[in-house]
Amino acid sequence: MALRSVNPASGELLREYREASESELRNVLLESSCAFAGWRTTPFAVRAEKMRAAADRLDARKDELARLMALEMGKPLLPGRAEIEKCAGTCRFYADNAERFLADEAVETEASKSFVAYNPLGPVLAVMPWNFPFWQVFRFAAPALMAGNVGILKHASNVSGCALAIEDVFREAGFPEPAFRAVLVGSDRVASIIEAPAVKAVTLTGSTPAGQSVAARAGAVLKKTVLELGGSDPYVVLEDADLELAAETCATSRLINSGQSCIAAKRFIVLEPVRRRFEELFVEKMRARKMGDPLEPGVDLGPLARRDLRDSVHEQVERSVRGGARVLLGGKPADGKGAFYPATVLTDVRKGMAAFDEEVFGPVAAVVPARDEDEAIRLANDSPFGLGAAVFTRDVARGERIAARSLEAGNCFVNAFVRSDPRLPFGGVKESGYGRELSHFGIREFVNVKTVYVK
Repeated sequence: MALRSVNPASGELLREYREASESELRNVLLESSCAFAGWRTTPFAVRAEKMRAAADRLDARKDELARLMALEMGKPLLPGRAEIEKCAGTCRFYADNAERFLADEAVETEASKSFVAYNPLGPVLAVMPWNFPFWQVFRFAAPALMAGNVGILKHASNVSGCALAIEDVFREAGFPEPAFRAVLVGSDRVASIIEAPAVKAVTLTGSTPAGQSVAARAGAVLKKTVLELGGSDPYVVLEDADLELAAETCATSRLINSGQSCIAAKRFIVLEPVRRRFEELFVEKMRARKMGDPLEPGVDLGPLARRDLRDSVHEQVERSVRGGARVLLGGKPADGKGAFYPATVLTDVRKGMAAFDEEVFGPVAAVVPARDEDEAIRLANDSPFGLGAAVFTRDVARGERIAARSLEAGNCFVNAFVRSDPRLPFGGVKESGYGRELSHFGIREFVNVKTVYVK
């Protein structure tokens, strides 16, 4: 079976990749186990040297890799370059900090010596999505490899070229070849890889159903998982918000990666006294974003990654409109062969509509009216998801209180859009998953937190 890479801007077939055979997959698993035996004992200084070399290779190939993303999944070149730069920065962050994050920690007990040690687990399987085809992988791989684990990547089939490019980056940086391998297989073979004795843990970024499937399979064989799943991030705009700032920030967040981001803002819960003015400004900001070929300069909004995904987004918009939502902007697929969908703003969105209840993975914003702060918080939390959230207010203490204590999400921002940062933990609650990536929390997810007690 071939894995197909198709340009979503034109519908052109870019390349077909041969799927790995069972014997090839078995060899990868065997080689990964063998590589782990040596890599786990490699000094931190040597691991760090190679991780910095990987960062250098990313910087050197930035334009090439951004173009590859544009072709395979439609990301415009400017954010594509920024994605590669973020990957390089994260490699350097863990090269600088991994040894400190995993240093033995002394604990006073009645023993002559007792401490906590952090040991790597072994080969970690990463099941990754197409929307940030480099960042999603490196935010797992940099801490996992610096901890002494080895990585096996099962990437989304439509970005197989990106998967192989990542493998090349680590090889060019001097990592042992089996320390990071990309396996080109379909999703139907993930279960058997999870069950393979060589695999010691699994991380997945993807949809909630995909996470449920992986968690069930891994749980059956008692293997650790970290899941970063879907989101329907609420942005609460209070009556005292700076509406210009709120509208600009909300538009930027909603259209990140053409709206195809788990932490893109999706539901905009606006207090009634400022709703009309916010909608005017918001529509203006959304309309100003340029849609077009992601290879052209100045394009903000590329195609969705596949036509079936574009059609699914439009179906959600149509169901919401039938349920009573009104279209303020967009709402119709663009003509032509590509998978383009315009920036769209719906208003009068309420619970029971697709735009409120479901994750809309495209450039569609849902404005939800609220009477007061209490109702706004209730609406924000009235979701099965809990990945990110934001609140806009000129009263910073009020915003901090709401973000820290009231909003049910793993990442809560005040007067800014939700984003990931290697210095801060990243992850969700509820159906948005569990576990944390990034910071010292992320590097400790795939280690044995070991008690050592010396009498």
